[in-house]
Amino acid sequence: MFENSLASGVLPASDFERAQRFWHDVFGLDPVRTDVGGAMYVIGSVPVLVYPSEFAGTNRATAFSIMTDDLDRDMAVLREKGVTFLEYDLEEFKTVDGVVDMEGERGAWFEDSEGNIIAIAQPNEGMLAEARSMLAAAGG
Repeated sequence: MFENSLASGVLPASDFERAQRFWHDVFGLDPVRTDVGGAMYVIGSVPVLVYPSEFAGTNRATAFSIMTDDLDRDMAVLREKGVTFLEYDLEEFKTVDGVVDMEGERGAWFEDSEGNIIAIAQPNEGMLAEARSMLAAAGG
């Protein structure tokens, strides 16, 4: 089952043109394909379909996650592009200046132009190496 499959992220956009500007201006990406179904981007070797939907931003949980090897560097670049990171004070964890540190694994969350919550995470070196190894083994 799924031996020849390809997974992708799917994010709704209530204002499709605004979402395309966000992906271009914030992530520096242009779609690899655009059609009536939406725009397909590739980030971290993962295709992400951004598509028109009236339900954009209604999910209050993480919709998409990006792993990085340097959270501080990437957060600084995103902040320069106008991204504001979310603050959480939950039973499980609390962010400080937008960052949660959980035993050496760090993460932050922000909303895209459509209200979808995107996580950026810096796993420990072992987990990052394992993720890269899994991606390589899968042919990614």
